Amino acid sequence: MHADETLDVENVFAVTPHRWREAWAVRRCHHPPTITFDRPTRTLPVSVTGSYCALQCAHCGGRYLRHMRPIDDAAKPGALDGATSLLVSGGCDAAGRVPVLEHLETLRRLGDGRRLNWHLGLIDEATMRAVAPLADVVSFDVVGDADTAREVYGLDVGLDTYLETLRMMRRHARVVPHITVGLRAGRLSGEMAAVSALAAEGVEALVFIVLIPTEGTAFARCAPPAVEDVADVLLEARVRLPQARLTLGCMRPHGAYRQAVDEVAVRAGLNGVVNPTRVAERVAEELGLAITWGNECCGLG
Repeated sequence: MHADETLDVENVFAVTPHRWREAWAVRRCHHPPTITFDRPTRTLPVSVTGSYCALQCAHCGGRYLRHMRPIDDAAKPGALDGATSLLVSGGCDAAGRVPVLEHLETLRRLGDGRRLNWHLGLIDEATMRAVAPLADVVSFDVVGDADTAREVYGLDVGLDTYLETLRMMRRHARVVPHITVGLRAGRLSGEMAAVSALAAEGVEALVFIVLIPTEGTAFARCAPPAVEDVADVLLEARVRLPQARLTLGCMRPHGAYRQAVDEVAVRAGLNGVVNPTRVAERVAEELGLAITWGNECCGLG
């Protein structure tokens, strides 16, 4: 069941009804009957590299950097009016690190009176120590196997490297790991391993996003992951991380596919959805969940 197919989401729920019951039982046991829907209009994404990225990853190719505010523009008078928080990111260097240190003083000034969510990549501990006093939260992508990291990022790293970096970051700041479902050209490859590893690490929050096949990238002609595959990952996470706050993040395909994934997320017992569809709202109400609305990046919740 992919984005270009007619979506019959009821089939997704009918295949393994016991897993849906188990996930919902976990949610009811460990979480209040509320759900957070975020529309992050008050968080401004800022890129420290403009549109440049050395990696030119297969799923992005620097395209998403174009939607961020270059740091030089963000530093201009009035550029941050209305923003209560910043998502600080940018393109990576050849080792998968976002080069933030040279901009630290500017970011310190821009962050005055605002909350900062840092997306830093595979940084070293010296950089983390420098960033930590300014970090309300660090968002960190975790890839579950070496083949995916090599094919998508061109990096020769495996899950162990991501976990070592995560542990280092958590010594200095609050960290919210992210998993991209279908990152390897729309196929599952390491997502379950990442969920299992993060459960073992005892993470308190976890964000899921879903591959968007994007024009101008190596994965442009790929299909996003099957909705059934997304459901499998989210159900596994809900059961394996019973007390963690799980969120469906902003990056996922649009249209009927998005509606189906939103319904899957709510019924799987996730705690939040970013930029939810009306379907997500309807299902939350149907399940008796009180909706709380937010206006900042979900990692800051």
